Amino acid sequence: LAIAVMIGDGACAFISICLGRRKEGAAARTVGNAVSLCVMASILLTALYLARAEPVIKAFGGDVNEETFALSKEYFFWISIGLPFYMFGQGMNPVIRADGSPRFAMLSTLAGAALNIILDPLFIFGFRWGMRGAAIATVIGQVATAALALGYLCRTKLVRLSAKSFLPSGSIIRRFIPLGICSLLSQLSLVAAMAAINNMIRRYGALDPVFGREEFAQIPMAVVGIVMKFFQIVISVVVGMAAGCIPVAGYNRGAGRGDRAKQLFLLLLACEAAVGAAALIVVELFPGALIQIFGAANESIWYTSFAKRAFRIYLSMMVLACINKATFIYLQAIGKALLSTALSMIRELVFGVGLALLLPLRFGLDGVLYSMPLSDILTFIVSAGAIAFTLRQLDREG
Repeated sequence: LAIAVMIGDGACAFISICLGRRKEGAAARTVGNAVSLCVMASILLTALYLARAEPVIKAFGGDVNEETFALSKEYFFWISIGLPFYMFGQGMNPVIRADGSPRFAMLSTLAGAALNIILDPLFIFGFRWGMRGAAIATVIGQVATAALALGYLCRTKLVRLSAKSFLPSGSIIRRFIPLGICSLLSQLSLVAAMAAINNMIRRYGALDPVFGREEFAQIPMAVVGIVMKFFQIVISVVVGMAAGCIPVAGYNRGAGRGDRAKQLFLLLLACEAAVGAAALIVVELFPGALIQIFGAANESIWYTSFAKRAFRIYLSMMVLACINKATFIYLQAIGKALLSTALSMIRELVFGVGLALLLPLRFGLDGVLYSMPLSDILTFIVSAGAIAFTLRQLDREG
């Protein structure tokens, strides 16, 4: 995902800038080069994942016990097989938006997700395939999204592709890849942060008076898993809104309309804050309902108690988390790749990983939960300066 998003988001931003400057030829070559890079990278990664499955699974805490490890290996195998389709679909989605078809980009993603949802119960319960069924359903959904993206590339809207467009060009790649580096590092650092959190949860859960007992050992990992499911849904909305602004922001920046780019930025921040506030209200008022929706049935009082506490603590700064994420993406869209990358790395690695490793030393298992909101607060303080600087610069350009 990290590599696909780097290629797609970088290409999206550069295509929009090219179109704003009326350079349709460069835009077409960017699309073609993005396609070629996605295909080559996905094949290499699939081979790597299949060869190094066990170390990857262990790095993310998938070896809590033998049963979990076996299920993780089964799921990981099938997901690795579908990786080329997943990367192609995710990488081309921003490109399709930049070509002036955001609705098609959205519908192609929704089509794959809907197919996955429909096939999940059929394969898991109907065919009794269990974890394998869940993985295969996911892969089929990814194939559907990739097929729709491929079909779109045969009839693009604003750019005209030819065989020459797909020939790798160092000059083109060097222009759009830096704009996507933020997305790459953001995803990689998020993976590093999650690996740190999972390992700290496993380590300090084993030291907890309750969760150190064998019958309750899986509760902390399971709970953090469902908390992250909800968080990913909210962040997906945030990323979707911000990503939808990339073509518009890039086009206006390329055309010298800093005033319109500023208006869009302020509107985006307000909307993202509203999304975060709505999510926070749900988390604080209805954690029990979220547990029922996202978590497996578990009547243990320890499970329910820890899950409610985890939701309320871990996601207590959702408003700031949403604003931070939108800021990173928007800065990338207007060509400030270095600043965007720096902020993203500070959030995930310096604050995210650092606090996840340090706070448990003093506060145990709760320290892992508090690492998330504290990271968001510190990141917002840093991001506020970047936001003010960007607004002043857009004022001068307008």
